Amino acid sequence: MSSLGNPVNIFWQECSVGKSDRQKLLNQKGCVVWITGLSGSGKSTLACTLDRELHSRGKLSYILDGDNLRHGLNKDLSFKAEDRVENIRRVGEVAKLFADAGLICIASLISPYRKDRDSCRALLPNKNFIEVYMNMPLEVCEARDPKGLYKLARAGKIKGFTGIDDPYEPPLNCEIEIKQENGICPPPSAMAGQVVSYLNVQGFLHE
Repeated sequence: MSSLGNPVNIFWQECSVGKSDRQKLLNQKGCVVWITGLSGSGKSTLACTLDRELHSRGKLSYILDGDNLRHGLNKDLSFKAEDRVENIRRVGEVAKLFADAGLICIASLISPYRKDRDSCRALLPNKNFIEVYMNMPLEVCEARDPKGLYKLARAGKIKGFTGIDDPYEPPLNCEIEIKQENGICPPPSAMAGQVVSYLNVQGFLHE
């Protein structure tokens, strides 16, 4: 008797068109740019600016935004610890597919737990997961508070909010770290330029 979801009865289907063929078609290499940081640290701003810059260079990218995904793919998940793990797992698997399609996938999520981010990294070949840490001080992020969430968290109306009553575990070995310089946050164009330069040097912007 077989059971639904039994991996013993599931087989990988190989096709004649592979990742290298898609990369040749696009003249780029697929990868995942994973942007992590506190709410209000500038993740979405960087993601959108980077997406526009890559588009202007004729490169195909796609953004997986944490909030947007909770309107569809992850709308059944809460913000409890176990659901946060599943949230990141799903996004990691989708990002892997985009990279396999030859796209530069830009994942923009708080993704507070180091173990979850490392699990997503392990899904991809070496060097194809580029972790970008938005290292902005909590006080800066809270002062911005673009969605009013810090105010709600401080008032006790939101429980388990990252940076207030739930931890954020910063990366230990990220590929790119973006932080203030002399107390000033770099402009979006400079942040995106830093990522584009890395992608270019690493060979992702050409096949």
